[in-house]
Amino acid sequence: MSDDLSGMPTSLSPALIPGWNAVLRGLLSHAASTGPDLATLLAEKPDFALGQALRGLSCLLLGRAEMVAIAQAAHHAALTGASATPREVAFVDALGDWLAGHPTRATARLQMILSHHPTDALAMKMVQALHFVMGRPQAMRASVEGIMAAWDDHPARGYLLGCHAFGLEETGEYAQAERIGRAGVALAPDDAWGLHAVAHVYDMTGRATDGLNWLSARQQGWAHCNNFRFHVWWHRALMLLDLGDHDAALALYDTDIRAEKTDDYRDISNAASLLSRLELEGVNVGPRWEELADLSETRATDGCLAFADLHYLLALCGGARAEAAARLIARMQATQPSGTEAERIIAHPGLHMAQGLQSFAAGEYSAAWMHLRAGRADLHRIGGSHAQRDVFDRITIEAALRAGYLGAADDLLQNRIAQRAGTTDGYAEARLALIRSARVQAV
Repeated sequence: MSDDLSGMPTSLSPALIPGWNAVLRGLLSHAASTGPDLATLLAEKPDFALGQALRGLSCLLLGRAEMVAIAQAAHHAALTGASATPREVAFVDALGDWLAGHPTRATARLQMILSHHPTDALAMKMVQALHFVMGRPQAMRASVEGIMAAWDDHPARGYLLGCHAFGLEETGEYAQAERIGRAGVALAPDDAWGLHAVAHVYDMTGRATDGLNWLSARQQGWAHCNNFRFHVWWHRALMLLDLGDHDAALALYDTDIRAEKTDDYRDISNAASLLSRLELEGVNVGPRWEELADLSETRATDGCLAFADLHYLLALCGGARAEAAARLIARMQATQPSGTEAERIIAHPGLHMAQGLQSFAAGEYSAAWMHLRAGRADLHRIGGSHAQRDVFDRITIEAALRAGYLGAADDLLQNRIAQRAGTTDGYAEARLALIRSARVQAV
């Protein structure tokens, strides 16, 4: 029995603790080394229940149908492995909860660990990850704030501050989020999550130039990352887009955002949402939709997460794959609202949003507006961040504009501005000007 970097007792021998600590630090910093480090540790100690639980939970976070079997195998290995501490057993049970279709129960179980062990960095980070996937920023923030007093001298305090900054940003406390995020990055320069939390602040407060300066000065802060680095590059592209530098945004798309042509739904979402934003600005994105549509067509049967489904659909619509888009929507229609938590979200708001995106792509703007409006109020339930879901807000506003519902479009824009602390970005200013012009012409 040996303690890890959080001071938590584990069922590992002292010789294996450095390897486990490397996994924990990698998880906290979104390092590319995390998966290989965990695989090495489990090769040496396959009956390490906590390691198997982390492996299974990480698989489910990928939102891929084929990873469920691997998560089930990890759960079985954890259950049949060597004796574990009560804390480790709780992680294993949380994996079982999610496998049974109850991520909320899994998160509550992990939160219970924090109530007994507030310095547990692994539980802290996994609670943040699950709440993020389920679209619960208030819960993300509350979880961190409930344990902060215990982290004054924690070796991973910088990462906690990064998580706090993101929760603050997603709940509208932009000035505090920027201050806390900067403090966290000063303590943990490799905390890509905290660094990107500050980038979110700049996005939500219309400060694209400040955002570019922040990211440009800290590229080493995400160079070590797994595919999360593509997401940070995506933030940079959004800032360029807001400043009207479409060519630079497309160049980033080619060299960094799609540097690896993966079919990870998070990478697809970065790419599809950026191309969608560019097209709404009248930019010809060329053949870039084709590879996204090819990949999305093979993933469209997954049915794991509404967030993933909607971005696959963006790619299918962008690539003019009408039949594949119809199949994806038919699968969503067949999803039972009384099913698992993920299935209920796919049924609503996922289906309404999907039908709206399909109608928008077909040029049926009134129908698009009707469906998108029906899903918009509950859109946060699909997970992700305000910045990620903003592409669906933009398409909803565009549907209203193109259908001639100027008042509705104006209301949506004002709501969007209010959510952003009363600030406007390039997108909002352009649409408000369009509405003013249309009203003048109508007089």
